[in-house]
Amino acid sequence: MLPVFGHSNPDTDAITSALVYARFLTRQGTPARAYRLGDLNFETPFVLAQAGVDAPELLALLPTGTAVALVDHNESGQSLPNLTDLTVTHVVDHHKLGNLNTSQPPYLRFEPVGCTGTILLKLHREANLTVDPVDANLMLSAILSDTLHFRSPTTTQDDRDAVEFLAPIAGVEDVTAYALAMFAAKSDLGDTPADQLLKMDYKAFPFGDQRWGLGVIETTNPAYVFGRQAELLAAMTAAKTQDGLDGVLLSVVDILNETNRMLVPGDAEAAVVQGAFGADTQDNVADLEGRISRKKQIVPALEKYFGA
Repeated sequence: MLPVFGHSNPDTDAITSALVYARFLTRQGTPARAYRLGDLNFETPFVLAQAGVDAPELLALLPTGTAVALVDHNESGQSLPNLTDLTVTHVVDHHKLGNLNTSQPPYLRFEPVGCTGTILLKLHREANLTVDPVDANLMLSAILSDTLHFRSPTTTQDDRDAVEFLAPIAGVEDVTAYALAMFAAKSDLGDTPADQLLKMDYKAFPFGDQRWGLGVIETTNPAYVFGRQAELLAAMTAAKTQDGLDGVLLSVVDILNETNRMLVPGDAEAAVVQGAFGADTQDNVADLEGRISRKKQIVPALEKYFGA
């Protein structure tokens, strides 16, 4: 049974893509099973409930040499701790190539689209496989989540076409209303501890000889997040020390207004934000305006700044 999983600190795309791709591989003759590498964010349980499926089982480690399939990531720093000891046989992803090394030629499917779910729909159609309502709901939800209902600059026409194709199969008559319900679930942060809020959508990236943690909170209620600014800054400083990082940044993305106000915990981070984005930091907040995509607008700017 081939394990299929997305990145650690999984978002909706990472979870749903693992579920859909595992079913796709099984239908194609390769028995597979979906797993997750971390706790769910607040949006994903809503999505899974709408589709009527359970969350994948949590996976910690696998024996050396185990064959695995990756979705929605391809960097070892965002995967299982012992990924370099495993045999990666499949990768379906929409991110840039990372540091993945394989011992044998794997199946690779990378496309510059807004969501792995869009690629998975293409795989179904290319294989002449019907898409059942459950998988349609999962892929539709992932695309709406990753593209912020087409607000993100990562959105492509392929993503829009995929949503148009999937919505009637999934039984979603009002896509806008469904997307807003997803975003409302994502924004219901309650009394979640600050360290958990930081790590819900969080990845570590190498930039030259440095390593930075970049978190994102996408919400329709940014005022709630900034009401907990002191807690979050403390959690960022702690994560920087505990994880041996050179810096930590947290983007607070207002989904509806398409803005990014970034939390900046210290002078070192403020200098980098000024150099990379030309944004001043005041009271530990930098206004990055419409830069709402970590993949397309934050990481590339930092790579350029550090010469990575």
